[in-house]
Amino acid sequence: MSTKEKKTDSKFSQLFLDELKDIYWAEKHLVKALPAMAKGATSKKLVKAIENHLEETKEHVSRLEEVFSLLGKKPEAKKCDAMEGLIEEAKSILEDTDSDTMVRDAGIIIASQKVEHYEIASYGSLVALAQVMGQSEAEKILSQTLKEEKKADSDLTKLAESEINEEAAVE
Repeated sequence: MSTKEKKTDSKFSQLFLDELKDIYWAEKHLVKALPAMAKGATSKKLVKAIENHLEETKEHVSRLEEVFSLLGKKPEAKKCDAMEGLIEEAKSILEDTDSDTMVRDAGIIIASQKVEHYEIASYGSLVALAQVMGQSEAEKILSQTLKEEKKADSDLTKLAESEINEEAAVE
């Protein structure tokens, strides 16, 4: 068996497909969860960051559907236990903190960055798998989303460090 055949064998391709289904479920559920996080935020900058990421997340769903199409597969979601847990954790932060406080905003940023880190790990892995499989168009699409997830994480860090955390600390 050639190296190329080993790289695209059915088990490897199935791993890629399973991970694609996982992140597809995750992104679709984030589209539903992000509005509540935006509604719970106090800082106008944080609300704007979440709303911007909501729009990006909708685009991520579309891109994943494009990757499924490139593979000749129908888009299919597979429950992502990790994202379900991260979304539940975010809901808990909203429930356990007082509204209209920077402490809540700091908690929202923490929850959001946990989500971003999960997405960065997922997309980074998918990019690597697509590269090994020789799926250059899928790799390109997934790389764009990975870049956006990293930027969202960086933007949240800047927002936390420039104002939210300091204001939360004095409340």
